[in-house]
Amino acid sequence: MRHNKHDGAKLVKRLHVCDDASRIAAIRTNTRRWAQVVGQNPEPGAEPERPPSRRERARAATVDEIKQTAMGLMREQGTTDFRFSDIARLMGMTAPALYRYFADRDELLTGLIVDAYDDLGEAVAEARDKVPLDDPGARFVAVAESYRRWAREEPVRFALIFGLPVPGYQAPEEGPTTEAARRAMAQLKALFYEAAQAGVLRPPQLHDDDGVIAGLLAEHHEPTESPAIDGPPIPPETFQAMLFCWSNVHGFAGLEAYGHLEWMPQELRDAIFESSIRQVAEVAGLPEPLAAGPSRED
Repeated sequence: MRHNKHDGAKLVKRLHVCDDASRIAAIRTNTRRWAQVVGQNPEPGAEPERPPSRRERARAATVDEIKQTAMGLMREQGTTDFRFSDIARLMGMTAPALYRYFADRDELLTGLIVDAYDDLGEAVAEARDKVPLDDPGARFVAVAESYRRWAREEPVRFALIFGLPVPGYQAPEEGPTTEAARRAMAQLKALFYEAAQAGVLRPPQLHDDDGVIAGLLAEHHEPTESPAIDGPPIPPETFQAMLFCWSNVHGFAGLEAYGHLEWMPQELRDAIFESSIRQVAEVAGLPEPLAAGPSRED
């Protein structure tokens, strides 16, 4: 998965999240947990976690506002680039004041990229988990439809993580963008682990007659390791099939998100996409959906 020269082959490494992003994430987690215990009697001896202070809530709100303002600029300008001075002007702040929240533009971009990956991953997981676990074929259809829908509804964020590199941006060498990308891609990988565990994953129809691809995958991909998912080992040829699935779904989603399929009626695009993903799933070794096919999107 490529994302702005970010992390390429480092997608399999476990990374450290920058301090500020970690603090904001911790604040939000504490807020959610506190909301869950309000009005409830805690277990004997258990104490609810401290809710975030007013200062912490104010900082988190400002960080969110900075991110939303940056995204608004990108949508307005039709580009994934922006300037701190433009954000400050729209927020009624001075540009130096922004540096109390982000060290520089690159750190802000990193936060936006992580948010985009996480949002995509959550959307895909939510759609997948609405389908019964014993129907991996239909779960793949749900994942593909959700991926396509997110790309169409969030073309700027889609471009931010999958489009051309932002001029001058350098992601942290071992920063949070790789970890976020792994979390998002884990939603697709989970389908193959589930199917393999259920004993319904067939050998893929992809053939590497000279064994070069399988050999390289075996060398560079550990089939027994799944940092984000518990499951049986996936052989190199199935790993290749997973990439085949993603590249096909991503290719259609990208063409549509960037307006290259507008000459087709929506109903025709829906029919072609639905047919394509079913064929892709068959080639990859996933079973036929047990449930009815996905409903046509509005």
